[in-house]
Amino acid sequence: MKYGIEIQGGEPRKVGELAREAEEAGWDGVFIADALAMGVKGYEEMPWFDTQVALAVIAMRTERIKIGTLIMAITRRRPWKLAREMMSLDQLSRGRMILGVGLGAAEDDGGFFKVGEAMDLKVRAEIMDETLAVVTGLWSGKPFTFSGKHYRVDEMSMVPPPVQKPRIPIWAVGVWPKEKSMQRAVRWDGIIPQKYKASPGDTARPEDTREVALYARKNRKAGSGFDIVAGGSTPARSRKKAADKVRPFAEAGATWWIESVWSGETKLRARIKEGPPRVE
Repeated sequence: MKYGIEIQGGEPRKVGELAREAEEAGWDGVFIADALAMGVKGYEEMPWFDTQVALAVIAMRTERIKIGTLIMAITRRRPWKLAREMMSLDQLSRGRMILGVGLGAAEDDGGFFKVGEAMDLKVRAEIMDETLAVVTGLWSGKPFTFSGKHYRVDEMSMVPPPVQKPRIPIWAVGVWPKEKSMQRAVRWDGIIPQKYKASPGDTARPEDTREVALYARKNRKAGSGFDIVAGGSTPARSRKKAADKVRPFAEAGATWWIESVWSGETKLRARIKEGPPRVE
């Protein structure tokens, strides 16, 4: 299992410092939460900076650690612009980028409401599928043509391609047990499971991870190397208790644990320095 930590979209220089500390503390990945504007009660006035700018700073301040988005609502981004940005970040980080994508939690991200983005779930699903088709096509570095309901590309070439082959890894949200959502997720390189109609206070369970892992094994058409992402908060100041919480997820089939700390910079920095909750 690998271990990442989620950093909120704070001031880019500060985020770069935190990422550097995470690398020094032995974490395997740093992931940036992505939003245009927060609509969650209590976070409306939270300072928020551009995700790609923050990732660029992280790429320059670190050397080993994986970097990525968790989770980017790609339904509100033009696919050719997204393809160029992610390729640039992969080049800048020398092949350490992971693109975590989803439809966007419209009820939580105030950006959807304030700028008039598509709200219908079916439409957002269509846009997401077309966006990923265009992005991965452009990453080939060869002339690419696409004609869909929402987007069209005519013999467009984008060079250079990303460093990683065959592409930058894509982790997609899979809503368990919604068949269409799960089928979409297993087409890519990893799944970020979300339980259907889960309440805000619901926490991930190892049994959910086990069911998702079993589904992925049965329905994946591609080869090995598929990531299953679990996450949450582990107890502070006790490596044993932290590892005990993570171990059932590793045994259930999770390949990544993403630590989340939404209690301010002081607690986040302290949790980073404590290091990942590694299961020996």
